Amino acid sequence: MSDWTEVKISVDAKNVDKAGDIASMVVPYGIYIEDYSELEKEAWEIAHIDLIDEDLLQKDRTKAIVHVYIAPQENPQEAVAFLRERYSAEGIDNEIVLNQCRNEDWENNWKQYFHPIPVGEKLLIRPAWEDDYEAGDRKVLNIEPGLAFGTGTHETTRLCLQTLEKHIEEGTTVLDIGCGSGILSIAALLLGAKQVTGVDIDALAVKTAQENGEANGFSEPEYKILQGNLTDKVNGKFDVVVANIVADVIIMFCKDVASFMKDDAVFITSGIIDTREQDVIDAFNKYGFEIKARHTEGGWVCFECKKAV
Repeated sequence: MSDWTEVKISVDAKNVDKAGDIASMVVPYGIYIEDYSELEKEAWEIAHIDLIDEDLLQKDRTKAIVHVYIAPQENPQEAVAFLRERYSAEGIDNEIVLNQCRNEDWENNWKQYFHPIPVGEKLLIRPAWEDDYEAGDRKVLNIEPGLAFGTGTHETTRLCLQTLEKHIEEGTTVLDIGCGSGILSIAALLLGAKQVTGVDIDALAVKTAQENGEANGFSEPEYKILQGNLTDKVNGKFDVVVANIVADVIIMFCKDVASFMKDDAVFITSGIIDTREQDVIDAFNKYGFEIKARHTEGGWVCFECKKAV
């Protein structure tokens, strides 16, 4: 398959700037935005003309369209799942259309982009439909992401997996906020955690995470998946709290997360585009967190934090 995939995202015009920022996280080579909400004003300011093509005047002024183009060697499904989850987290109503591919085919055909991949020093991420792989000494994490975010191919997920490795040992308890496919929760158990609680606001993600847990031999009480908004359904304190979500939600979460952390617990955050890094750092400082380590890949940032003494 040599064609690029066009992803067209329709949003309310008032949300186009934030929607565009999120879409820019998906590809490194830019996006294209159609926004006609101030057509006459911009035509005059830019070109000093007040004669505008009739077709343009007929455009819906209340909507804007963000175009993202996915390269042939990339996984389009991962991009779409990322966009849907991030827009949901930000409360941005959206409609996503995929060019030249019927949806019923899309949900299966994207699998050609996802193959077994080693992550960190101890894990191999294996798509459930792939039988040809060599794991060596690595723990095999079997994953069927469905339409939930989290295959291990996205930089934010890899950063979290690599960081989790350093903090999981026998007896560790983990809270995974915005668990998506369950990949981080399952990885923690494979690495030796005693108990993991995952939370996601999306019912499809919760169902997918539960099924992936079962596929790897994990179920309650060691592997508990909840549908909820951040920690509204969570009880207890944990050794590790991981949140692979957007910067704005991490900032909002910072004011509450300490109450779910044991005294020496680590707070791992990712999903932070580098242009929002300082905003997140400011929230850490405001709510009493000390940054212990910073990791970066492809314009994304992952932090390891502890409660300041």
